Amino acid sequence: MSPATPSGVITITTDFGHQGPFVGVMKGRILTRFPAARIIDLTHEIVVHWPAEAGFWLARAFAFFPPGTVHVAVVDPGVGTSRDIIVATAEGHFFVAPDNGLLAPVASRSREVQLVRLTPARLARIGITHPSATFHGRDIFAPVAAELAAGHCAPGELGEVADVLVPSWVEDPTVEAGSVSGVVITIDHFGNLITNIDAALLERFRMPLVHAGNHAFPLLRTYGDTRPGEYLALINSFGVIEIARAEHSAAEGLGLSRGAPVVVRDRTDQA
Repeated sequence: MSPATPSGVITITTDFGHQGPFVGVMKGRILTRFPAARIIDLTHEIVVHWPAEAGFWLARAFAFFPPGTVHVAVVDPGVGTSRDIIVATAEGHFFVAPDNGLLAPVASRSREVQLVRLTPARLARIGITHPSATFHGRDIFAPVAAELAAGHCAPGELGEVADVLVPSWVEDPTVEAGSVSGVVITIDHFGNLITNIDAALLERFRMPLVHAGNHAFPLLRTYGDTRPGEYLALINSFGVIEIARAEHSAAEGLGLSRGAPVVVRDRTDQA
């Protein structure tokens, strides 16, 4: 793998929301070390304490940023414990996140990944010492991102090479002869139920029918292909199956949430 060249762009993904100063303080720490940083909020609305959703979005969003971008993801229910922090290099991008399953989707979708496990001794060399027990986003993740984005250090200077990551909290879709089974991984602002089932897994079906919550939904092209209030399934702009309700919230209408099972079968399959 050829080394990635930092672009100066940093994305931040958290479950912090926008109540309180937490996101702003992270940006302040980045800018203190790297005033020229270009900081992008990917999202701060990850459901709290669920790294799987952050990993899902990160794995499907990072390619829309310039090569050399540093992606910081802080969904970290184990903050202050013995859990590790990883810097991963994949597809010409850098990723900084807790080793709690968050980076597993990025790794599984990348051709080659290099992993470095941060160590206190290496962090001390760049002035990161005595972090708080509850806000590593401010005290570790932000300054590490700044140093990487500025090109002040390479990932290998921050710790030790690692071979494996903690697996995702959500298993990959199950593929069987007549079906593909996954889950609702996130719900967007419109109440659309977004699954972890990639479009490529539907190529086996002549007329896919998406099943969830004791209902079955036809696979259409876009929201306007049915009447307001009607349910449908579609391949969304990130290439995964989504269940929607035209001009309404599918989540509210169906009473489904994250983790709800979703199964795709061929319309002609009566099983």
